[in-house]
Amino acid sequence: MTQRDDVLGRSVRAAAPYALVDRVRDVLAASHGARRVQLFLADYGFTVLTPYDPLPGKEQPLSLYNSPEGRAFGSQEPREQQVRHGDAVDHHLPVTVRGERIGILSIRLPGDRSTPEAVEDLAHVADLLGHEILVAERDTDAYQRARRVSRLTLAAEMQWQLLPGRACGAEEFAIGAQLEPAYAIHGDNFDWAADADQLTLAVTNGMGEGIQASLLSHLAVNALRNARRSGLDIAGQAALADQAIYEQHRGASHVSTLLMRFELATGRVEVVDAGSPQLWRRRGRTVERIPLEAQLPLGMFEESHYEAQEFHVLPGDRLFMLSDGVYDAVSPEGEPYGERALARAINSTGLLPAATVPRAVLRALAEFRKADTTDDALAVCLDWFGRPDADSPSAPPLLPSDAGPMPAAQD
Repeated sequence: MTQRDDVLGRSVRAAAPYALVDRVRDVLAASHGARRVQLFLADYGFTVLTPYDPLPGKEQPLSLYNSPEGRAFGSQEPREQQVRHGDAVDHHLPVTVRGERIGILSIRLPGDRSTPEAVEDLAHVADLLGHEILVAERDTDAYQRARRVSRLTLAAEMQWQLLPGRACGAEEFAIGAQLEPAYAIHGDNFDWAADADQLTLAVTNGMGEGIQASLLSHLAVNALRNARRSGLDIAGQAALADQAIYEQHRGASHVSTLLMRFELATGRVEVVDAGSPQLWRRRGRTVERIPLEAQLPLGMFEESHYEAQEFHVLPGDRLFMLSDGVYDAVSPEGEPYGERALARAINSTGLLPAATVPRAVLRALAEFRKADTTDDALAVCLDWFGRPDADSPSAPPLLPSDAGPMPAAQD
């Protein structure tokens, strides 16, 4: 770290949580002659970039797909835009933290100061700002408030607060996830945690609607976290969460869950299928549902017993965890999305990074459905890279053939 970087970091960290952009604006005006500094945040639905602390003139949200800022967000690469009627240049820098795409930092510099070295400095500032926003959100609502283009329902507020993020990246994997309807979600949820040896990923779907479904998911996710942090394996995690939900609801409510643990060194996967979420895999151009032994949803009966199955992922595999609001959705003609359209959507997103795939799949779902719906839809995408020295098999062992149908599609 250079002395200038250290001074910049200390200056931004010393700012009030809601005033980070003001501090960055002051610093860049002094160091680079910046004429304009604006932060745009991705909204909950991943459709627009909303301006934080709008400048005079009340800037409107920008398209995530048809604007220079949106294209920088999608490519995750800095983009330059010549300002009309002047010599200034706008630089659009992705604000991203460990795979989590937060937004875009747009900085206007004089033309003679828009050098490659300056762009490198600006990218460092955007990276620093992203980390500080995540810390600042502990103490201010300003950034979460700015992300909204409409009001969140109370159930949706509860669900978004429970999430770990919408993307995560490491050497061995990359994850992306999305919930819809983003501003009115109630029962679907996802969670993940990684350490040096393993990644645990859970998809949950609390039965019911509105706040009751959200409360049920909160109980399930926190019970699973409590068990995971206590060091239990995934079968033990499922059992503890099952007991917690049954004790509270006595079988009147339950939570469908897909719980997975990845061994980072080998690609070995343990999985507990306790309900409706399904697991799909894209290997090469082949898309198929991975058959799993169905076990009881969490909380349905007292002291249910859970067992983990095993399979392996290979470098290049892409896994999808999908709620029934995705694969069971139907077209106007009555065709379930999971029959053929889902495989087409998965293949069509093959070149996209994991962070953007779930939103693309859910957009394809909306077009397939051709009608608005209040049903929850959850999609989680995991790209597996593995480790260069991983000791994994050349082909995964097969799961039991009697675990259920496995529809497949291949281009």
